[in-house]
Amino acid sequence: MPRKLATTEHADLATVLAFASTRHHLVLLTRRASGGVQMSPVTGGVDQHGRFVISTYPERAKAVNARRDPEVSVLVLSDEFDDAWVQVDGTAEVIDMPEAVEPLVDYYRCIAGEHSDWDEYRQAMRDQGKSLIRVTPTRSGPIATGGFPPRLAD
Repeated sequence: MPRKLATTEHADLATVLAFASTRHHLVLLTRRASGGVQMSPVTGGVDQHGRFVISTYPERAKAVNARRDPEVSVLVLSDEFDDAWVQVDGTAEVIDMPEAVEPLVDYYRCIAGEHSDWDEYRQAMRDQGKSLIRVTPTRSGPIATGGFPPRLAD
C-alpha cells in the first residue's frame, strides 16, 4: 500500500479564504490572562469581507480572552480528520447585543445559507444573548495535509 505523503501548498490569502469558506470546523486559539493558550472547537465561516465569524456567548472564555487580547489564531479543519487544514492568525473583535444581530445573520448565511424565518432567528439570537467573534486575518500558513515526509515516498 502506498504511503500517504504530507503536502504543503503555499497560498495567498484569497486562496486560503476560498479554502476556508467551504469548511466550518474550526479551532479558535485565544490567550488566557496568565498567557497560556485557550483552544475552543467552534463552528464558523468566512463572511463577505474575508473575516472569520464565530457565534458565542459573551461570558465564554474565548470571548473574554479575545476582548482582552485580540490577537488570535484560527485552525481551519476539513471534515475528514486526515484531510487538508490551514492556520490563520488575525485580530478579533467581539460584538455583543444589540449590535450583534445583523452580523449573526451574516454568520448563519456563511454556514447554512438562507433561514426559513429571519425574524424568528433574530429574536432567538436576542433571547439567547449571543455575541459574535469576528477575526480579520493578518497572516496565514500554508494549506497542509499530514502524512509521511516526501523523502519516504515509495
